[in-house]
Amino acid sequence: MTIEMLKGKIHRATVVQAELDYVGSITVDEELLEAAGILEYEKVQIVDVNNGSRFETYTISGKRGSGMICLNGAAARCVSTGDKIIIMAYAGYEPEEARTHKPAVVFVDEENKISRVTNYEKHGLLKDMSLKQYHIRTFCPKFDKVL
Repeated sequence: MTIEMLKGKIHRATVVQAELDYVGSITVDEELLEAAGILEYEKVQIVDVNNGSRFETYTISGKRGSGMICLNGAAARCVSTGDKIIIMAYAGYEPEEARTHKPAVVFVDEENKISRVTNYEKHGLLKDMSLKQYHIRTFCPKFDKVL
């Protein structure tokens, strides 16, 4: 049996674009995806803080360092440019692993640049992840592995 748990999230990112005439998905700055441990084409849940909508789509990698957050296709109708959204990915964990799992949480500034990478502790407290921990979680396509 596996337990579905939060794997990683990007917290309160600002929607930069909403493109209705595009095949569905969300385009996210590649740096943000990596920091949250979210892969390109991975299923994600989107929560719009401004209007309360919740929906699922998949990710497309945007230009690294661009701060791009763009909802594409039908999902573009669920948000407005300037809205704050939370992007969450989930994964299945064995019960033993689930007990100690701590998801990556990426906080961004107004330009969608990383301001803090943390993980949840008990009772919702946040604890900063060290730079070494961040790099360990980073996928390196050149070597086809997590560093």
